[in-house]
Amino acid sequence: MRLRDLAAYLFLAIAWGFSFLLLLKVVAAFGWVGAVTFRCFIAAAILILMARLTRRRLAFPARVAPLAVVGATTVAGQLIGLSYATPRIGTAMAAIFVASIPLFSMVISRLWGLEAISPARVLGLMLGTIGLVMLVGFPAVPVTPTFLLGCAAMLFSTFSAAFGSNYASRHLAGTGPWEVTIGAFLSGGIIALPLIAVVPVPGVPQAVDYLYLVALAGLMSALTYVLYFGLVSSIGATRAISVEFAVTVVAVLVGALLLDEPLSLMQIAGGAVIIAGCALVLGLMPAKAKIPLQP
Repeated sequence: MRLRDLAAYLFLAIAWGFSFLLLLKVVAAFGWVGAVTFRCFIAAAILILMARLTRRRLAFPARVAPLAVVGATTVAGQLIGLSYATPRIGTAMAAIFVASIPLFSMVISRLWGLEAISPARVLGLMLGTIGLVMLVGFPAVPVTPTFLLGCAAMLFSTFSAAFGSNYASRHLAGTGPWEVTIGAFLSGGIIALPLIAVVPVPGVPQAVDYLYLVALAGLMSALTYVLYFGLVSSIGATRAISVEFAVTVVAVLVGALLLDEPLSLMQIAGGAVIIAGCALVLGLMPAKAKIPLQP
């Protein structure tokens, strides 16, 4: 793994971990549909503007269908599920579901024959899952219909993210990350837009709410997705999407340091297990098993 890829991986973990601070505020101000729709269009507009200012030449593929599929899954599907579910099940339980994305990705990648999944990577994903349970735990919340709907939405979100990442790796391998990100966000925004008629913006947002929205769209969507799709192209979907494990570690640290949430020794140990799992998935730790499992 190149140093550049590792730097992008760490930046994604930090940015997406901090995004939990903004997500609930944006959803409360714009609604879960408005938050996704406006976030998508603003992110795409920022990237197009940046490309023009830096005179970056964009080469979109002749067929727009693959971009639409990625937009419908990795962008619209993932963000709609996440935005709908998080206020209903809480950020801790949402984080548990988010970190299951690499497991979905590994299964899809293996079924499609995109990557040879070595025993070391399987062990890394298992360690990441165990560490996640240790880190976050299971919140003591009543199992209500609203809670179950939120869990179903998170399953839809995580599967959409894993499917879209592998689809991009398979069908958009020759397309640059800027083009993939712009096309995916435009498609995702168009797909989510009609839902505003069903779930309108709940009120008149304040000025600070627009600031939160732009920060979420620009720093934690536009920039991060360019880096993420670059990682998918560079190191593969499963290794790139394992960043979700590290995102959970950052989110818990943010809660402990900025929101005064308690951090137990079990959570610290869980964070260490997650980091070890990520290192195995990324090939940063030596493993005895070198023969890949054939799909």
